[in-house]
Amino acid sequence: MLVFAVPASPLAQPWSVVGGNTISALVGVLCVQFIDDPALAAGVAVSAAIAAMFALRCLHPPGGAAALLAVLTHASAFEFALFPVLLNSVLLVAMGIVYNSATGRRYPHSQVVARPTTTPPSRFSSEDLDAVLKRYNQVLDVSRDELEDILHMAEMNAMERRMSELRCADIMTHDVITVEYGTHLEDAWQLMRRHRVKALPVVDRQRRIIGIVSLADFMRHADIDRSAEDLRERLQSLIKRTGITHSAKPEAVGQIMCAQVRVASAERSVAELMPIFSEHGHHHIPVIGLDNRLAGIITQSDFVRALYRSGGLQR
Repeated sequence: MLVFAVPASPLAQPWSVVGGNTISALVGVLCVQFIDDPALAAGVAVSAAIAAMFALRCLHPPGGAAALLAVLTHASAFEFALFPVLLNSVLLVAMGIVYNSATGRRYPHSQVVARPTTTPPSRFSSEDLDAVLKRYNQVLDVSRDELEDILHMAEMNAMERRMSELRCADIMTHDVITVEYGTHLEDAWQLMRRHRVKALPVVDRQRRIIGIVSLADFMRHADIDRSAEDLRERLQSLIKRTGITHSAKPEAVGQIMCAQVRVASAERSVAELMPIFSEHGHHHIPVIGLDNRLAGIITQSDFVRALYRSGGLQR
């Protein structure tokens, strides 16, 4: 049952099967030789076999039955431990290796497996788990590495569940500083500096999103790819009002803004934004409510705060 049904169990490993059965059979034979009362011999054989298996780290539940079988059949010769017990145990392990390999399961199942370096950060380490298992002081019918994997998966599942329960409206910044298409660059720049933000949604008179202007847009039009020596002067020249009706340089926000804006609805799950922030390079996502009007904005800071609240960053 153990070898074929639960091959990952520490109780089903080759040393547990072969050592547990054989040593228990030897204990049973000794009890037959030195204890005349069969009832007493049976009790002593099973309890002594358990103690021996614990001491030799080959605990195998059927080993108790092997010790009991030796007493019930009055097996007084040590050959009983070699045949049929040892031979059949070896054959059982061999067939277990063949069967589990054919069905895609790992057997023997190593109890300590080096975890890959790409494992996502967790709130507990392998050393923490080892310390708890040492204090637990009981035999677990599951391998240590599988237990650690289960705990990691449970932690990730819990974080994903908590993140999926959060909506954009729960974490967004409600008081959004906005500009319009015709807002002068100098005014927009001053707003960004005064409120310490790196992007401003561009809205129409009905507060519908028509674009977004960010620090990167200012830097791009100031030709950041050129030498950094006169970047300050180029930036000041960009945002400075010319005071004339026609100018070769951009004057209004609408001339430098990004018109293709990634937005999210207020009821959208925060979990869906994870790849947008982590893989697509977005730093600000405007949130729209009823009638597609601007309701708020989610920044990287808001998103990190949401991760912390969900437990994903609490280490």
